[in-house]
Amino acid sequence: MEYTVKALAKLSGVSCRAIRFYDEKNLLKPKRISPSGYRIYGEEEVKKLQEILFYKDMGFSISQIKKIIENTKTDIIKMLKEHRENLEKEKIRIDELIKNLNATIREKEEGIKMENQERFMGFKKRMIEENEREFGKEIREKYGDEAVERANQKIMDMTEEDFEKLNNIEKQLFIALGAALSKKNPRGEHAQQAARLHKDWLSIQWGGYDSKKHYYLTQMYLQDERFKNYYDTRVGEGATALLAEAVKIYTGMDEENNLSN
Repeated sequence: MEYTVKALAKLSGVSCRAIRFYDEKNLLKPKRISPSGYRIYGEEEVKKLQEILFYKDMGFSISQIKKIIENTKTDIIKMLKEHRENLEKEKIRIDELIKNLNATIREKEEGIKMENQERFMGFKKRMIEENEREFGKEIREKYGDEAVERANQKIMDMTEEDFEKLNNIEKQLFIALGAALSKKNPRGEHAQQAARLHKDWLSIQWGGYDSKKHYYLTQMYLQDERFKNYYDTRVGEGATALLAEAVKIYTGMDEENNLSN
């Protein structure tokens, strides 16, 4: 049996616009084009659309779906497992947010006061999960699982005051880095203030401080677009590079590098 765009849309429950969009993205091409210029779809295209909608419902992007459909090898299994892992992490995050929301409702309705740790548990877990999702692989390769887990536990053990302090330091860091960016002088007052604030921010997360680790971390920022974009998108283009240079000076690594040359 064959279907026009309109008939396929009615059969599948998706819009005609979506089907045309899938065609434009080379995701679902019609079986043929009729003499009148209509897209005509056959049984194979119906099956393919079902597959597209299945993966779309699971949260895959169009580009990811295209890779899955075009690849018949074991890479599909790898992609599915990675996506399952992300969904499981998201489920944990949502469960924590629901738990936090329920506790807030109880507090408002019944006057049952939330403990500080309970109040911030969901937010802290979300911070860890977002960091893990965005940067986990690189950080674990660089510093090892034990160091990362220790830092994560440090976050989970934070009090309300610690958590608020961490957020305030980051806000001050963005302000200082923004002021430094206008001067473009890594040795300047604002740039060195940003380096110090970055040290304070890391010290809370790490549960201690290591100047060389601080230096190498900011150098790694420059090698990965995700790290680079974190500061560039919040402060301005060139912010990450300026921070890395300021930290090099702050930690004394610029002098050490000069001595070794």
